[in-house]
Amino acid sequence: MADERAEDKLARIIDAARMYYQLDYSQQEIAQTFGISRPTVSRFLQQAKEEGYVEIRIKDPRGNNEYLAKEIEKKFQLKKAIIVSVPQYEDAIVKKYLGEEAATYLDEIVKDGDIIAMTWGTTLYELASNLKSKPLKDVKVVQLNGGVSHSEINTYAYEIVNLFGKAFHTIPYFIPLPAIVDHSVVKHAIEADRHIRNILNLGRLSNIAIVTVGAPTEDSVLVKANYFSESDLKIIYEKGAGDICSRYIDIDGNICSDELNQRTIGIELEELKKKEQSILIAGGVKKVDGIYGALRGKYTNVLITDQFTAKCLLERSSVKPI
Repeated sequence: MADERAEDKLARIIDAARMYYQLDYSQQEIAQTFGISRPTVSRFLQQAKEEGYVEIRIKDPRGNNEYLAKEIEKKFQLKKAIIVSVPQYEDAIVKKYLGEEAATYLDEIVKDGDIIAMTWGTTLYELASNLKSKPLKDVKVVQLNGGVSHSEINTYAYEIVNLFGKAFHTIPYFIPLPAIVDHSVVKHAIEADRHIRNILNLGRLSNIAIVTVGAPTEDSVLVKANYFSESDLKIIYEKGAGDICSRYIDIDGNICSDELNQRTIGIELEELKKKEQSILIAGGVKKVDGIYGALRGKYTNVLITDQFTAKCLLERSSVKPI
């Protein structure tokens, strides 16, 4: 009798699953057909999945991210590209998903003795907020460029470095200075300070650098911070594809203005090329040109971006050979 009851229940579970998944019956309609409660139908469907009578496969129409990653690696000669599927091409959503994926990647690669250096911004704040605790030996964490802003927009520079320090159980090193000063003489005087010089040198010695790109728009933190003269802004808007570590580059990865570059506090972009892992985390429609310029300039060897941005990078028509 017990065996018969078990077989009868199994038959009902499979019939309920067939009606629900293949014939589009609602759970309420199935309940009425069998004379059972709707919660019982829900339990039947759950049991059908758990015991392997039902298999659900999702086919992602957004494309094969592994294929996109390989194409990006080949096109831009990268060590690694990670393409993240995002449900919507909106800045906040893109940053959230990229931050989560970047935190996972960093957790995988960081080891004892590493020096991790990072810039700032909302994308990297998402990354920092998702870092898991990973106690290691002799890890150092350091800020790559100045981040004090006079605008109402938060750079998250302090919070990011602090969160990195907590995650890797180490004391963080900050650059408590503006990203850009009015004159190169001021910059040289600041960098002559022994303590500032030691922090900047630590950034140069880092083997892992984590950066993003900013867009050359009126709502960017750097523009709103009132760092620039009218002539600066003219160059930025006309030539700028984006900025890395507060240094503006064009679509080919060249520095837009030597004079402006000489007023910027932090790591030189050429130093990024020497890193074991120079990781660029960025995505979104406003960032495509900046990412493209960064990749053409070969400032990074790892890219973490979304599938929409990856396709834009691959589909650019007016492309010079890399």
